[in-house]
Amino acid sequence: MTSWTAEELTRIGNADELELRSLRADGLPRAPVTMWVVRYGDDLYVRAVRGRDGWYRGTRTRNEGHIRSGGVDRDVTFADADADPGLNNAIDAEYRAKYRRYPADFVDHVTNGQARSSTIKLVPR
Repeated sequence: MTSWTAEELTRIGNADELELRSLRADGLPRAPVTMWVVRYGDDLYVRAVRGRDGWYRGTRTRNEGHIRSGGVDRDVTFADADADPGLNNAIDAEYRAKYRRYPADFVDHVTNGQARSSTIKLVPR
């Protein structure tokens, strides 16, 4: 399994936003979606504000796509990461710490139950 380099983790982890393109069934990329990204340990996570509706559904088609953030461009696999309450609590804490300069209700949108249900671990490929 491929892993993130230390430089990629730092660059993406320090970036405010990430651009994600999931792949359609025919392998063509969907339109990019911009979102917040957090690093927890040696992994990167994103969440859909609208939960399992919207762009999240597109990640389920092939579980593959491409991300761009902090000057890093990588093909990725999308792995569900919402099943572990302890992990979700840690990711919530990362979102709150990283984006604390934003109004609390903005951060609440990525730490509520709906968003937590769409937690995706980005795995480089």
